[in-house]
Amino acid sequence: MPNTNQAEQLLTLVQMFSPSYPVGAFAYSHGLEWAVQDGAVTDRDSLNDWLGTVLRHGAGLADALFLAAAYRADAPSEIDAEARAFAASAERLKETVLQGEAFARASAEIWQIDLPSLCYPVAVGRAAALQGLPLRQTLEMFLHAFAANLATAGMRLIPLGQTEGQIIIRTLAPLCLEIAETAENGTLDDLTSTAFLSDIAAMKHETQYSRIFRT
Repeated sequence: MPNTNQAEQLLTLVQMFSPSYPVGAFAYSHGLEWAVQDGAVTDRDSLNDWLGTVLRHGAGLADALFLAAAYRADAPSEIDAEARAFAASAERLKETVLQGEAFARASAEIWQIDLPSLCYPVAVGRAAALQGLPLRQTLEMFLHAFAANLATAGMRLIPLGQTEGQIIIRTLAPLCLEIAETAENGTLDDLTSTAFLSDIAAMKHETQYSRIFRT
């Protein structure tokens, strides 16, 4: 059985990555909205493949590495600058900066911690370190929340039934655990991004005529 401190840490992470936490994650599709309109993502299987690629080869792994680096850093400003520079498009930068600012603002008030405005994974890493939360679990739940948010966007856009969307989230869970382990044991020297179509989709979304998501 977990001790009280472990249970409290788990509930803190659950709250921080809840859809109700005020970061506005529901407003971002990470380029998925354009991919659906373009016909690259049309059903459960193609959505699952798209999200798996983003997690393994795109922002999933990259943001996890930035989170882990920020967790270990004495001061996260240089890591924050690198994370912003790593954004592949204007909308991807907007997505990470605005969510990070919202996360930092809410977390500073809720948990009474000194947390400046940082891009999202860096803000999460810093907040977790300040609260003494376990890095591995923070990474796992951060990645799972990212995957779940995009799966929910896919449910709205394709559209898919809620059960199909939940099957995708369940299917991606082991990948989230795998990437969390990689990020925990990695450094920023391991940064890479080869989810090229996802990056192009984020760029294309900037000029998409009709859209419901901010990115």
